[in-house]
Amino acid sequence: MGRLVPSSTNVSLRFSQIPTSFFSVLDKKLPLNSVRRFKGVEGTQNAKGRRLSYAAAGRKLSVKAVLSEKPYSKVGAESTGPLPASELLGVVEAAAKTGAEVVMDAVNKPRNINYKGITDLVTDTDKNSESAILEVVRKNFKDHLILGEEGGIIGEASSDYMWCIDPLDGTTNFAHGYPSFAVSVGVLFRGKPAAASVVEFVGGPQCWNTRTFSASAGGGAFCNGQRIHVSQTEQVERSLLVTGFGYEHDDAWATNIDLFREFTDISRGVRRLGAAAVDMCHVALGIVEAYWEYRLKPWDMAAGILIVEEAGGTVTCMDGEKFCVFDRSVLVSNGRLHEQLLQRIGPATEKLKHKRIDFSLWFKPENYKTDL
Repeated sequence: MGRLVPSSTNVSLRFSQIPTSFFSVLDKKLPLNSVRRFKGVEGTQNAKGRRLSYAAAGRKLSVKAVLSEKPYSKVGAESTGPLPASELLGVVEAAAKTGAEVVMDAVNKPRNINYKGITDLVTDTDKNSESAILEVVRKNFKDHLILGEEGGIIGEASSDYMWCIDPLDGTTNFAHGYPSFAVSVGVLFRGKPAAASVVEFVGGPQCWNTRTFSASAGGGAFCNGQRIHVSQTEQVERSLLVTGFGYEHDDAWATNIDLFREFTDISRGVRRLGAAAVDMCHVALGIVEAYWEYRLKPWDMAAGILIVEEAGGTVTCMDGEKFCVFDRSVLVSNGRLHEQLLQRIGPATEKLKHKRIDFSLWFKPENYKTDL
C-alpha cells in the first residue's frame, strides 16, 4: 500500500511519472481512485473491454501496479486515547497471558464439554479463562466496557474503551487437542481497535508451547517481542490462503464453499484452521497471504485485525467496503493481493446481499459511542 508494485521486470513509477496516455483507456468519468473496480491481473480488461497495459522502453507496467495504490480505509484507532499506549497494551498483554495460563493448565487434562448448538462447543476452560481475564481488566480499568464471548456485555456504555475478549478461540480444536487455538484480547477506543494481544498455542499433545502477538495503534505489530510484517507476495498463484466456516450451513456458508473451491484451483492452497485470531496473526506473520470469513463476532476479530494492519496488511469487508469490528464479514491480506482477491470475493458477497442476507452491524452495545 502507498506505492506501486510493478511486475518483477518493472521499474517503480509514481503516478505523476506515468504518461497520461496510459490512463486514456480508462473511463474518463471515473476518478483515478476508482480504478479498484477494474480487474487486477495483467491482461484482463476494463469495463469497456479495453486491455489495461502500458509499455515503455521495453518494460511493461501491469495493472496491479495501479491497483495496489488503492487507498483502503484504516481500521485501527489513530491512538490509544488518553491512556498511554504502553499502559493499555501492558494490561492487554497481561490479561491475555493470564487467560493463556488457564488454558495451558487444562490443555492436557480431560475436557468437560457442553454445547451451545449441535456442533458449537464450550468448555469449562473457556469460562475459567474469561473469568481470569476479566479479573485483570476490572482490577486496572473498573469503568471500561467489556464484551466477552461467554459473559456478554459488562459495564457502562459511556466508556470510550471496550474490551473484546475471546477466552479460547478455536474451542473445538482445543477439545480435540488440535494445535490451532488461542486467547484473544482486543481493546477498542471509540469503536476502533487500539491495542491487542493474541496468545497462540503451538505444538501439540505433550509438547505444547505458546507465542504471543501484540500491537497498539501506530506502534507496529510484534511476535514474542520481534517486529513482524506481512508477506510481499504479489500473485494469487504463489499464495497460501486461509478461510473459515461458521456453524450455520446457510447461503453464506455455501458461498464460501464455492470460494474455497475457486481459490484452491488458482492458489498454492487454502487452509481451514478453525481459529480466526490465529488465522489473522498468521497473515501478520507473513506465513500466509490472506484470510476471509463470514459471520465472525467482534471478539473473534478485534485483536487480529489490528495486528494485521500494524504489520502492514489491509483489512476490509468482503465486498471491499470499509470495515469495523461489528461487521459480518472480513477480508485481511498482505495488501498487495487485496484487489485480486476481491475480484472473486466481492461479487460473491454482492450476490448474498441481493438475496437479502443480513450484513448489518451486530453485537454493538446500545449507546456505545464510536467514531465509525
